[in-house]
Amino acid sequence: MVGKTNSNPARFLACHTYGVGHGREGVCLLLWMGEYRILLDCGLKDISPLLESSTESLRAPADFVFCSHAHADHARGLLSLHQHFPEMPIYGSEVTSRLLPLNWPDEQELEPFCQILPWRSPIALFENLQIQIFPAGHLPGAAAIVLSCHTPQRDYTAIYTGDFCLSNTRLADGLSVEFLRGFSPDVAIVEGSYGSARHPRRRQLEQQLMGKIDAALLLGHSVLLPVPTMGLAQEILMLLRSHHQFTGRDLDIWVGEEVAATCDLYLELLPHLPDSVRNFASHQPLFWDDRVLPRVRRLPEEGIEGIATLPCILLVDRRDRWQQYCQPRDSRWTVLFPEYPGRTAMPHPELLEDFPNIALETYLLAEHSDGRNTAQLIHNIRPQHVLFVHGSPTYLADLIALEELQSRYQLHSPPSGAFVELPVGDRFIQPPPPVFVPYEGEIVELDNNVIQILLPPSLSQNSHWRTFADTGLIEARWQGNELVLRGLTQRELLSQNRRPLQAIEENCGNCHHQFRQRCFNRDSPLYGFQVTLQGCCPVFEPKKL
Repeated sequence: MVGKTNSNPARFLACHTYGVGHGREGVCLLLWMGEYRILLDCGLKDISPLLESSTESLRAPADFVFCSHAHADHARGLLSLHQHFPEMPIYGSEVTSRLLPLNWPDEQELEPFCQILPWRSPIALFENLQIQIFPAGHLPGAAAIVLSCHTPQRDYTAIYTGDFCLSNTRLADGLSVEFLRGFSPDVAIVEGSYGSARHPRRRQLEQQLMGKIDAALLLGHSVLLPVPTMGLAQEILMLLRSHHQFTGRDLDIWVGEEVAATCDLYLELLPHLPDSVRNFASHQPLFWDDRVLPRVRRLPEEGIEGIATLPCILLVDRRDRWQQYCQPRDSRWTVLFPEYPGRTAMPHPELLEDFPNIALETYLLAEHSDGRNTAQLIHNIRPQHVLFVHGSPTYLADLIALEELQSRYQLHSPPSGAFVELPVGDRFIQPPPPVFVPYEGEIVELDNNVIQILLPPSLSQNSHWRTFADTGLIEARWQGNELVLRGLTQRELLSQNRRPLQAIEENCGNCHHQFRQRCFNRDSPLYGFQVTLQGCCPVFEPKKL
């Protein structure tokens, strides 16, 4: 553990990772800048590791805490931490301070404990430590922080992005690279939720979601959206209220109580939302409206039984048992689940056996920057060290493997519970390149004008294989003299804009394990996914007569 200022400037910066956001794990990082200890977020469900370190040192675990935004994986441990150490300051933006109590709905009349920091204003918290926060996109109130520490040897700078998004969303302006470009920090702690993946532009993702909802309604289906109560829920509501496919449409949009409570708080925060949102709200209500179509209403106390007119759209807390809303049985429902980095929230298809009136779909409405924008941010701020957090280890390893980052920065992706020293200096230390194990195979040209590419079975042991073999179908293209193979995803196969695949005899439409356009063969790479009737996989079994 580092306590007071280290006399060796090469060991001046260090970070202890209590939680790095792998999977559902929360983020909690302790950054040392000489004599100062800064706790960056506290998304731990159990803060006992922080309490143990405090017991050992006989003092609070940090000089102060910075909360980047109000999502639970960054903030749920703050209340318990404040109760144990009420004198330890906790800082965040004004909107974050207002949203934080949503993480503890059972706490009545909770006194505010997060002190408010102004945007883009340098503040000296201590004699030699200055901080400054900037809007980070992602969620209203989300903030990136710049920490500057002065020592006799030199000044040191660190940037922590929290969760960020360079693109504008409906309710939050994106992180502006311009504000951070001149800092050139010694270390940048950056979230890498989507790894090196590239996404279409956000407006295109929004259009795809609206298209899926519209298609379901045209089939006479009601649409159920289980969503996080803070962030994505309000984005979708705002999108439905303002998108050209739904404005003026005679349609009811119902909102579950947990989501509705967050919407009410957003209305109180209207002065802090983007200009476009305030302009919209000056002409019609942001959420609740019985006059302007489509109508947006709170779900009645009696639940789905209180809805008289179907089809409709219903947004509910993703933690609820979603099947309870797909009633009555003589109505048809399409349930749309959000896709998250490396996973979806879609349940196992076996749950549908008792619900013949339900169809399952997924959609992507990214709340974080993809790999291309993450690299763009890093290139603009030009740090010496980059510490990647918040994402699956596989996705973060993809970022570290990017040659454009490897050749310029010292990259780290520590696990939880690690201690990372961040030596700084005027000379760039070339990091060792990642070790890649190539897979050797062979090409076989068959007599029937078919080409087979044979690869060793060890290839399937790689963590990327499940995503690559998602549908059992691939796309090949030339890149110079190299042939690039890419697995096709379910989302691409279901896209209306993609040309249909050529039908073959051994296809999903004729397979014994296909039921309601979903695969139930546990040995298939398509297991659990919605399939096209023209699709195929290596374990096809004909229907039994």
